[in-house]
Amino acid sequence: MKIKWYGHAAFQITTDKGTRIIIDPYESGAFNNALMYSPIKDRADIVITSHQHADHNYTKDIQGEYVLIHQSGSYEIKDVNIKTISTFHDSSKGKERGVNLISVIKADSMVVAHLGDLGHDLDHDLSKQMEKVDILLLPVGGLFTIDARVATTVMNAIHPSMAIPMHYKTEKCGFPIAPLEDFTNGKANVRMLKSFEMSIDKGTLPKETEVIVLDHSL
Repeated sequence: MKIKWYGHAAFQITTDKGTRIIIDPYESGAFNNALMYSPIKDRADIVITSHQHADHNYTKDIQGEYVLIHQSGSYEIKDVNIKTISTFHDSSKGKERGVNLISVIKADSMVVAHLGDLGHDLDHDLSKQMEKVDILLLPVGGLFTIDARVATTVMNAIHPSMAIPMHYKTEKCGFPIAPLEDFTNGKANVRMLKSFEMSIDKGTLPKETEVIVLDHSL
């Protein structure tokens, strides 16, 4: 499996059989050009959007005939099993920013969970629905999502082999959210990959949680 980070909350997952999944594609230039990552123009077989905000649901630039998933449910597409779980975009049961989908993706004998714009801690029921997660893609920037402290709590509760932070402030994101360092400071197992893509297989997953920091590709 390959995982590529475009920027913000947008990722591409490519399975060993070549199935391409794009999660939470953003609209380049959205919110008065606050989001300055370049357009996502790759091909996809599956596109997942966690909620209906322009920095997470823009599909017009994506190429190919793809299946779009934007509701909770269970899906089996090619060599991939996907479960999307309804959560909230805030800590007041959606009253501020509505609903959010967590995506649990099973492929290549691994489980990848993308938390979207999760706005609250996970209770026992939600954690149980996610099952055993190998690779966790989690927001850490706060304000619109969980912040570094809650993200750490969520990560520790899920206990993945790898955690990849997303949705934090960069030179291409003008949102008033926190930088990566608010999350990584004080953590021992942090690896700065110096790449926007990584290849992973089940046999090479670390036994203890490792935080992997990717560069944005766009």
